[in-house]
Amino acid sequence: MRRFLPGVRPGGRVLDVACGSGRHRSLALGAGYVVTGIDRDTSRARDTLTGEAGRWPANVDLVELDLEDGSPFPVPAGTCDGVIVTNYLWRPLLPGIVAAVSDTGLLIYETFATGNGRFGKPSNPAFLLQPGELIDVVAGRLTPIAYEHVHLRDPDRYVQRIAAVGLKHDWLRDPPAF
Repeated sequence: MRRFLPGVRPGGRVLDVACGSGRHRSLALGAGYVVTGIDRDTSRARDTLTGEAGRWPANVDLVELDLEDGSPFPVPAGTCDGVIVTNYLWRPLLPGIVAAVSDTGLLIYETFATGNGRFGKPSNPAFLLQPGELIDVVAGRLTPIAYEHVHLRDPDRYVQRIAAVGLKHDWLRDPPAF
């Protein structure tokens, strides 16, 4: 997250899908982005928001919404400068998540991958990415700039993660130095 988040344009709009308690929201807010978090239950995110500074920041919005109720993805295509998704997979939403990234925007996505069941949950294949699945999902709409399918430790887990940019993103002409 820290490595790729600077690829969002300064002051840009970041969408945190299935935001949970908001750990990535805090990082994005600290970097000066306008952040919208979506989750089925935003109470944990609301609690941490007011606890961080004792007041509600002006550049954040939380939307309580069941993303798995069969409705289309609630964010219009091409409207986000950055989209963050971690530890969440609901395949019917993948096209909408990718479409929400603007032509100059960035997607950062990481979640559990096939084989993770050997370490515990999630173990249901419905919630585990197949090898290369994130590459296939962004194909034609975004350009992958980093991709991994790896075994991480502490705790042990298999994850797949991608950073992919819109077709007019500056990094395609002038890649960052890391």
